[in-house]
Amino acid sequence: MLTRALGISSCLRRIATPNTIRRTIMTTNLQSRFDKLFGSIDALKPAFIERLGKAVEIPAVSGDETLRQQVVKKAHFLVDQLSTLGFTDIQLKHLGKQPPPTSIPDLQLPPVVLSRFGNDPSKKTVLVYGHYDVQPASLEDGWDTEPFKMFVDEKLQLMRGRGTTDDTGPLTGWLNVVQAHKNAGVELPVNLITCFEGMEESGSLGLDELIARESQGYFKGVDAVCISDNYWLGTKKPVLTYGLRGVNYYQTTVEGPAADLHSGIFGGVVAEPLVDLTQILSSLVDSKGKILVEGVDEMVAPLTEKERKLYESIDFSLDDLNAATGSETALYHKKEDILMHRWRYPSLSLHGIEGAFSSSGAKTVIPAKVHGKFSIRTVPDIDSAKLTKLVQDHCNKVFAKLGSPNRCSTELVHDGNYWVSDPHNASFTAAAKATKDVYGVEPDFTREGGSIPITLTFQDQLKCNVLLLPMGRGDDGAHSINEKLDISNFIGGMKVMSAYLHYYAESKEN
Repeated sequence: MLTRALGISSCLRRIATPNTIRRTIMTTNLQSRFDKLFGSIDALKPAFIERLGKAVEIPAVSGDETLRQQVVKKAHFLVDQLSTLGFTDIQLKHLGKQPPPTSIPDLQLPPVVLSRFGNDPSKKTVLVYGHYDVQPASLEDGWDTEPFKMFVDEKLQLMRGRGTTDDTGPLTGWLNVVQAHKNAGVELPVNLITCFEGMEESGSLGLDELIARESQGYFKGVDAVCISDNYWLGTKKPVLTYGLRGVNYYQTTVEGPAADLHSGIFGGVVAEPLVDLTQILSSLVDSKGKILVEGVDEMVAPLTEKERKLYESIDFSLDDLNAATGSETALYHKKEDILMHRWRYPSLSLHGIEGAFSSSGAKTVIPAKVHGKFSIRTVPDIDSAKLTKLVQDHCNKVFAKLGSPNRCSTELVHDGNYWVSDPHNASFTAAAKATKDVYGVEPDFTREGGSIPITLTFQDQLKCNVLLLPMGRGDDGAHSINEKLDISNFIGGMKVMSAYLHYYAESKEN
């Protein structure tokens, strides 16, 4: 990079004015500043891909109680990696038993992995958060390759596997940043604290309490928090994210017979729980995405003209959405409508039914007890407790109209609030500079439709700014089949992370 920059400078000097010379020197210094560090990241690429591959092989599915030991195994894998890289004060913080509903009695929550790199009082301290648990995945779901054996596609220059982009890839990225600094002989400009949890995909159970406890303990003195657990809006332009929707996850249970029944013997003479449940679920949202629960829309903050104009300059299109979904199933076709319904309006999604027959073949069973899973993505100014009451009242009302002798209940499984920050603070300014250095363009400042509930907890408990610094692209397929991370985003993302730490260290404010 430096050689190429100097070559350009030499050509320009023949015809340059003093102003162009000055601009050329500034460009050369900018490009050369991180040459050694970025070169180290490039050189270590095979090692970084290998580390990610080893991590992906561990099926750390927090939502599957039978795989809890695998989640714990991945925590210990991270401890070994951190120790090898020279992190200190490495602790596994145990969070106790998982609260009900659980199928396994006395199920222990996975530990939170805390560690430090550096403890210089003259430096700022940055806490980096990530989660090592992942969503369920199996080849039978439609994956092209085994989800827990990372496949490196040399032709397409991407890595496929569960967790590559959400969030094992970005998490190991922070470890790689430290290794790249050491390999290049460049001092890390900040003190780094890691907070890696194993229950993010299941509501971050226990983490709120841990952060509150450690706000004046392990986390005392943290100046900023950086989270890399979201994605570019599209596939071409990097973004920085300053807002997130929240999420309330619900479970409606309908139960009747004492055990599963044969439909040939009992069909038509008993009230079937699955029939009742499907009618309740279908009453929650229509095919156009409109939430049918009364009172939800009335809690949403009105759209102002100032806010509406923010969407006009963002680089996004219907084609980007279609590329990300691999379909042409969009409910909206204007950019502004798509983004507003993705970011600033609530949505209700149906996720599945537990207890019903779902395997291949033809099984003529009447399930005795079924659980319908659904969630609502929340936005300002929705109150979680009020929302839960509206949902429960709606489900009870619909069930009562059915006149069924079965029993029905709806419960909140977990919730996390929405979050909005200031995109002009020191962290975002540093990240914007780093992004432009690596990708050559100013990032778009966006909000996101997904939820990272712990973001608000960090902000409130540690009294500091939180930055969302995405690594992957909008078409990575997080939570879906064939989840992937482009190698260019993996490498570029680590360069942005590295440069961000340097720019933030130099900022005059927190």
